[in-house]
Amino acid sequence: MSLTQQETLAGWGNYPFSSSYTIHPTEVQEWQQAVQQGNFIARGLGRSYADQATNKNHVVGIATKMNRFLHWDAQQGILQCEAGVSLEEIITVFAPQGWLPMICPGTKFVTIGGAIANDIHGKAHHVDGSFMNCVLSFTILLANGEIVTASRTENADLFIANFGGLGLLGVILTATLQLRKIETTYFRQQSVKVKNLDEMLAALEKYAHYNYSVAWIDSLAKGDQLGRGVLTVGNAASLAELPPALQQKPLQLHKKSVLQVPFFLPGFVLNNFTVRILNKVIGFVQNSPKEFIHYEKFFFPLDAIHHWNRGYGKRGFIQYQFVIPEAGGEQTLRTIMEMIAKSGCTPFLNVFKKMGQGQGILSFPFAGYTLAIDFPVTKGLKAFTEKLDKVVLDAGGRLYLGKDAMLEPAMFQQMYPQFTEWLAIKQKYDPENKFTSDIGRRLQLS
Repeated sequence: MSLTQQETLAGWGNYPFSSSYTIHPTEVQEWQQAVQQGNFIARGLGRSYADQATNKNHVVGIATKMNRFLHWDAQQGILQCEAGVSLEEIITVFAPQGWLPMICPGTKFVTIGGAIANDIHGKAHHVDGSFMNCVLSFTILLANGEIVTASRTENADLFIANFGGLGLLGVILTATLQLRKIETTYFRQQSVKVKNLDEMLAALEKYAHYNYSVAWIDSLAKGDQLGRGVLTVGNAASLAELPPALQQKPLQLHKKSVLQVPFFLPGFVLNNFTVRILNKVIGFVQNSPKEFIHYEKFFFPLDAIHHWNRGYGKRGFIQYQFVIPEAGGEQTLRTIMEMIAKSGCTPFLNVFKKMGQGQGILSFPFAGYTLAIDFPVTKGLKAFTEKLDKVVLDAGGRLYLGKDAMLEPAMFQQMYPQFTEWLAIKQKYDPENKFTSDIGRRLQLS
């Protein structure tokens, strides 16, 4: 395999950029050939936010051409597919048959391999857990060229370590997934406007009986309005619940969006003034009076605008997402929100959720509160995130590695003390360290 041309890659945040040699395998033999040369990482649709699927001066295998459905059990809702299949492709084919993916994050443009590598989660983590819970097994190409099956009973250490393992243990080739049976593609929702953090946490408890919940928080609110926003909760709608107009097409698919941000916007467009205006618009939209809403708007509201990440400009942005224990969580959240409001680092799109029990080794979620904040990249951002890291760590929390762009290895090791267990599995299956990436080197995982 001759590699002579590099491609500049980045994650969804367009920060940092990295030049890598890219290949687009269509068959297993091409993956095997690439892996034998070493210094290799697989990549899906590039929706990790930072350097999770970049590999400076080394090889990146883009998996999107390995996207075939292999077997479908229509009675049990069990799908076997290649790892380059996206959630959008699964939804498009199987939603009209009455099935949806069990775990849906904030975008449908993620591959199954990427979903495993980052152990994605959604609005129902407190009920359904993370992506691991819908994967029955997968096949993986190891560093020695062997292809093995991993499940909860076969190569179980390899199975569990891949969820949140950032693709550093091998190339996921195929996966067997459990889908969720549905009567409609609609959700019955309720929006609750809250005035501050106290009301937000109380609302989370009051509406905890809903399977799905997520909150938008005004990132610039201060004082007695700190933490104000809108909590949206919902459950899957049954056919009998739908109004007559929606019952005509209960398994309606999403429409292909024609909206997009065609180019990188100038950096000055997003500032405190414009964010205040946008926050008012988002708050109005989130506080929707609609009782029934389509899955597209319920799960994937930002997918309606292609390349929305360009709105942050060429400087790029990071998404800083942390989880902290519920005990003492209110004070920690208050401290962090006050720090953000005073930081001078313009925050945007604060998303707040309550999570359920965690699992895995490097998997991110555990029971507690999670907050995700978008920050445009500025000169003082790195120093500020280091201050946030310390507060999160002192609270017993950690950052989501699938979105992280700036974490230092010493802080990572304190947030994920189980990393030594993961490294032992890495040594077992990849002793020559053939699977590498920029985040792997940054966090000393490869």
